[in-house]
Amino acid sequence: MKIIILGAGQVGGTLAENLANEANDITIIDSDGTRLRELQDRLDIRTVQGRGSYPSVLRQAGAEDADMLIAVTNSDETNMVACQVAYTLFKTPTKISRVRANAYLARKELFGADGFPVDVLISPEQVVTRHITRLIEYPGALQVLEFSKGLARLVAIQATKGGPLVGHELSYLRTHMPKIDTRVAAIFRKDRPIIPQGDTIIEEGDEVFFIAGTDHIRSVMSELQPLEKPYKRIFICGGGNIGQRLAHNLENRYQVKLIERNRDRCIMLSENLRKTIVLQGNAANKDLLLEENIENTDVFCAVTNDDEANIMASLLAKRLGVRKVLTLINNPDYVDLIQGGEIDVAISPQQTTIGSLLTHVRRGDVVNVHSLRRGAAEAIEAIAHGDHRSSKVVGKRLDEITLPQGTTIGAIVRHNEVLIAHDHLRVQPDDHVILFLVDKTRIREVERLFQVGLTFF
Repeated sequence: MKIIILGAGQVGGTLAENLANEANDITIIDSDGTRLRELQDRLDIRTVQGRGSYPSVLRQAGAEDADMLIAVTNSDETNMVACQVAYTLFKTPTKISRVRANAYLARKELFGADGFPVDVLISPEQVVTRHITRLIEYPGALQVLEFSKGLARLVAIQATKGGPLVGHELSYLRTHMPKIDTRVAAIFRKDRPIIPQGDTIIEEGDEVFFIAGTDHIRSVMSELQPLEKPYKRIFICGGGNIGQRLAHNLENRYQVKLIERNRDRCIMLSENLRKTIVLQGNAANKDLLLEENIENTDVFCAVTNDDEANIMASLLAKRLGVRKVLTLINNPDYVDLIQGGEIDVAISPQQTTIGSLLTHVRRGDVVNVHSLRRGAAEAIEAIAHGDHRSSKVVGKRLDEITLPQGTTIGAIVRHNEVLIAHDHLRVQPDDHVILFLVDKTRIREVERLFQVGLTFF
């Protein structure tokens, strides 16, 4: 595909890296020449320096025959206008825009047939907020990903001492929990992927990815680590877009406190949030945290725009006795450094957002993409079309499908029912097939499996 990316920031750069590795023709536009040179040195891409919403700059980037425009600059207005220009002047087939301001997102009529011609709206704040909310709903999880409108979930969890399955073969799971169907899609041990077999032994410290129907998630988690008590008290550091959305999502189910430095922002938050206690101050102030009983808090979420402030406040909260720390980290180089130490989960907005962008780039009918382990692995939900003559998967049993190395089928969702993958299961037309790839370089082979071939009529 020929794709133009507007904006060479963290999201644009990460996206360019993902797509360039998959043999797409990528051009990236930004006004920052230094950043463009940095990307060009690393990646096989074209770059154009200039303002991305200008017709002349888009033409220079090859908009006349581009398949897709992905506008992810820091300016909502630039992104929206670029989509309008691409549609009016160049008839670009697919236009994706990042829009952050709730003032725009709340007015759906602004986008579509009679408004800005944006085919797909991406709001990183909404994606990150949903991601954090799911981690709070499932204490102990490292990642919780939804498929088929929430019917099935893929959960990453660290196997710890005391979990009944730790030290046993995977086949033990079936005998121990005969009424619950689940499948372990992948195991990462000391950062190396292991394709699970029935005789694979789960070791303490393994990062285990399993898939199950939403109703069974907690039961499976309890096999891999002693089940944590549900969270009650949440402390949010940072009252920006993510902090506000998170408080709004959680305040009816949890006791929520939010701390923000800016006085005017605090006033606005206290007027807009109904049950959240809003505090003005610095979350890295030990006395303030002790005053607010931080030692009795279940989860501390640091979601300001400043990585260093998030890390320092999180470390302090953990030392003062908070149970779990979730920290937003924009700089990808920091994520691997700090996850799993005193900070329980480091959240990368780029990696969380990238999946929703990749969903629209994948060939074949792909409805969900989740980027995992900082982009090394991927989980995708693809719809099977055609029949046994035109499709490489329809009509076949799962053990008859030749999957690329390092790829596993975790589950099939059929007519709103989750069927965990077993060898005897046959793929039917319109099945939603959920796959896990430990090696993302195999993505093209997976896409080809789900593309319908020509048949003789």
